[in-house]
Amino acid sequence: MKTYRYICISLIALIFSSCSESLLNTIPKDRLASELFWKTEQDAEYAVNGIYSILGGQWRYTCMDGYTDIAHFVLQWRDESTIEKNTHNASSNVAASEWSYYYTIIAAVNSFLENIDLVEDIDGTLKSRLVAEAKTLRAFSFINLVMLYGDVPLITATLTIDDAKAVTRDSASSIWDFIAQELTAAADDLPVEQSQHGRVTKGVALGLKARAMLYSGRYQDARTAAKAVIDLNAYKLHDSYPELFDYAADGVSEIMFARQYAQNINAHSIFAFYTPNSLYTQQCQLVPTKPLVDAYLMKTTGLPIDNPNSGFDPKNPYKDRDPRLGYTIFVTGDQLPDGNTLNTLPGSGTGDDITISAENVTPTGWYFKKYVSFSDYSNPWNCGVSLAYLRYAEVLLTYAEACIELGGASIDASVTDAINQIRNRADVKMPAVTTTDQAELREIVRRERMVELACEGLRLYDIRRWKICEAVIPGTVKGMTYEGTGGSLATVELSGYVKEFNPSRNYLWPIPFNEITLNPNLSQNPGY
Repeated sequence: MKTYRYICISLIALIFSSCSESLLNTIPKDRLASELFWKTEQDAEYAVNGIYSILGGQWRYTCMDGYTDIAHFVLQWRDESTIEKNTHNASSNVAASEWSYYYTIIAAVNSFLENIDLVEDIDGTLKSRLVAEAKTLRAFSFINLVMLYGDVPLITATLTIDDAKAVTRDSASSIWDFIAQELTAAADDLPVEQSQHGRVTKGVALGLKARAMLYSGRYQDARTAAKAVIDLNAYKLHDSYPELFDYAADGVSEIMFARQYAQNINAHSIFAFYTPNSLYTQQCQLVPTKPLVDAYLMKTTGLPIDNPNSGFDPKNPYKDRDPRLGYTIFVTGDQLPDGNTLNTLPGSGTGDDITISAENVTPTGWYFKKYVSFSDYSNPWNCGVSLAYLRYAEVLLTYAEACIELGGASIDASVTDAINQIRNRADVKMPAVTTTDQAELREIVRRERMVELACEGLRLYDIRRWKICEAVIPGTVKGMTYEGTGGSLATVELSGYVKEFNPSRNYLWPIPFNEITLNPNLSQNPGY
């Protein structure tokens, strides 16, 4: 039972409340926190629970892929669309929100670490564990900050307003050093398993370290950390891919770290966020694009669809494809949660016909299926499916990629084994990878990350660190190819919606305008 997510956090909200939306979310030395709180072990546990409660929900989690090549925001007037098109500036609400969100978590952790010693009667092992949990959540925040903004302030103590006005940006390299040290130390004090499901563990700390080191290009460290997770023998791939994104994932060991939810108590609305228009009108926010759908290989041959020997039939484009395509995306012909059949084809006359005038109808011909639990159909605003931040499948792919980038003797049977474990999932069963060529393996592992981890918010960081954004982002949004009049094929294209990408500017988001206005010591990223 996910005990901690039911705890009342009103006191925690007060303790960790921010006195300002800016200035790195400074936290006041509140009298309630020092005089009425921090007295018992339970207070300390409640405080850490409060940090978990800040973790971002469905909107933040699902939006991240919309800023890449594999998804598109349906509502073009939203600020998210300016990020998708890379026409944003330093006044972007999205950039400001992400900055504030992660520094809110960091401020809460810093406050916890400064107050935990006030609890005099606390078991030493419990104290070490809670400190390690908090530091892991702080490291998680810094990983995201560096990937979004580059050099950022490394804040490890509670700030006053005057303190916050004087901070400067620390180098990304120094923050990667800090993250590595923090997660290494945290792993030493965390158990392999927690009695309360949902808390971070030794494997989570090591898995996040592997992610961070991969992102920073420290491949040997990434390989070592990922191998340490594998050697724990605490995790395994789940037999069913779609169950990982439904209620059946509760307690599955592959889900290493997730934002916990519960219907009627702490719910989200991811069903509504992805829902086909024919189910609930004016709700859908994000849809898949052609690069993602085209990335799924042919199942029989294991070849890309643009390979003439793949067996791909453009007039029957979803036949014999990697099963993860069908688990991730609703395509025409799929059964919907209401029992009807999806039909997005022009002239179909359904609520999902891409030619009808309704702003929340998919403009690409597809909808996302991942995390759309059919059991949530009757109340799409009361979803309790937990959202995965880290899966064992990612750890395996991190291990494989790190070895591939190291090259030489590091490319051994363990690399193809890691990839093939994922491809050989019981309900996927894609052909095994056998090549040992570095360039071929690099392409394979990058494709695997794209299709295996779609809708999990990691694509933006991948294409940034691979430095391929200028190759995959610019241009119009494209969707399904269908058989038109006379048997000719037509491909959906949003000709009036053009994405840009300036490599001298768009590999980083801007430091929020308000932050620089309040603290001139913060320099701006190039191009903003």
